[in-house]
This record gives sequence, structure tokens and C-alpha cells, in this order.
Amino acid sequence: MVNLSARSSANLLKHIRRYPSLWLGSAVMLMFAILIVFAPVIATHLPNKQDLLNRLKPPSAQHYFGTDELGRDIYSRVIYGAQVSLPASLVVVLVSLAVGGMLGAIGGFFGGFIDEAIMRIADVTLAFPAVVLALAISAMLGPSLNNAIIASCVVLWPEYARLIRSSVIIARSHDYVVAARSLGRREFSILVTHIIPNTWTPIIIKAALDVGGIILLVSALSFIGLGIAPPTAEWGAMIALGRTKFYQWWAATFPGLAILLAVLACNLISEGLRNWLDPHR
Repeated sequence: MVNLSARSSANLLKHIRRYPSLWLGSAVMLMFAILIVFAPVIATHLPNKQDLLNRLKPPSAQHYFGTDELGRDIYSRVIYGAQVSLPASLVVVLVSLAVGGMLGAIGGFFGGFIDEAIMRIADVTLAFPAVVLALAISAMLGPSLNNAIIASCVVLWPEYARLIRSSVIIARSHDYVVAARSLGRREFSILVTHIIPNTWTPIIIKAALDVGGIILLVSALSFIGLGIAPPTAEWGAMIALGRTKFYQWWAATFPGLAILLAVLACNLISEGLRNWLDPHR
């Protein structure tokens, strides 16, 4: 029993040394998950509580990250901001993956008119710069978190559709697909049970990377006033409030560091997954 435990520990340490970026990024995201779940316990103040007598105070023992122009505790607002940015980014990636993946898989497997229609819609969407298109959609729908999520989904789904389509086109000519057809399996059943499970590796790597990209996009929309409405704590909106306060550097620095840390963690996880799932390794 002792030898088995020691062997498991040795294998875990070997895995950590082999894929350090995956474990480091996962540890950072676990920290953010703890902040999201236990925000009321970890935060020292209510995120929207104003204290005008202590406005723009520097970091101290009472306010770890200082206060903003309304006297609100930035440390608490950064913690509560994680409840907005990270879940919203996960929702965008999951919805885009589901919609784009379904359309791309159907188009790549069946081809013909369906494939042409889906890909032309994707081409029109990809013809616009992602940020510009997201800004236009958010401005048209109005400033809110839900509209920012919708705009981000519209921008992102064509990328998954194209990626999954190309993987399905390659996989549909493999021998196991031919064998399934010879056994009388239905086409849609072959797509769901044989092809899609063998094309998920690049998808999960891209999804991990896109979470960080959507964090930046949602924060950018809030920065210019097209994201979540104040006074809700959100990292991009916090940076917007502190962008002109050069001498009160803490007002924009700490939410900016939160964005940097979250995006870096997503990039590390994506890199670690690529190294782990690469068949040539």
C-alpha cells in the first residue's frame, strides 16, 4: 500500500515536471474559482459600498488595493469582478463551441448545399475584424452583459465551425468510418459516435485559449461602456474609471493585473493541453 502511494506520488510529480504550464495555469484558474465561490468570505468590504471620506486612498491595511473615486474598496471589487468576467467568458466559449461545432460538423460531413450555406455565413462574419463586429453588435443591442455575451458568440462561432469542419472532412475518409458504414450504421450516428469524438483534441486546446481572448473582449466592451452597467464590479469597467488617474495608479493597476493573470492562465493551460495531447510526444 505504501509502495502504491509512493508510486502514484512519483507519477504525479513526473507529470507536473513534464507539463508545468498545464499545472501552473490550472492552479491559477483554481484560485479564481475559489474567489468566485467564496467572494463574500474573502472580500473585506461590500463591492458597491461607497465611502466618500476615503476616496482614492492608496493601498493600506484597511484597503489592500486602495479605493476608487467613490471610496469603494478595489480589493473587494476585483474579487467580485471575477464573478462576471470568468463565467461570462466560459459561457461564450461553450455556446460558440456548441453552435459552431454542430454547424461545422454537419457541413463537413454531409457537404453539398448545407456546407456551402454554413461556410458562406461564416465567411461573411469572419470578413469583419472581431473587435469591430463585437462593438457594432453591442452598440446596436445596447450596453449590458447579456448583449456583450451575444456579440462575443456571434464573433467566435465561425472559428469553431471552420476548425471542426476541416477535422471532420479529414476524419470521414478514415477506415473506421468506412467500416461503420459497411455495418449499416446511420450517417448521423457515425458522425456523432465515431467522427466527433476523434476530432476533439484541437477543439479543446482552442477553447482553453479562447477563454482568455473573450475575457479581453468582454473587458474591452465594458471599458468603452458597452458591457455590464455600473455599479456592478467588472474588471474592464474598473480600468475605465481609473485610466485618467495617473497619480492614483492603483485604481487601474489591480484590475488590469487580474485580467493579465486570468489570460496568462488560459494561455498556459492551452499550451499544456497541446503538449499533453500531442500524439507525437
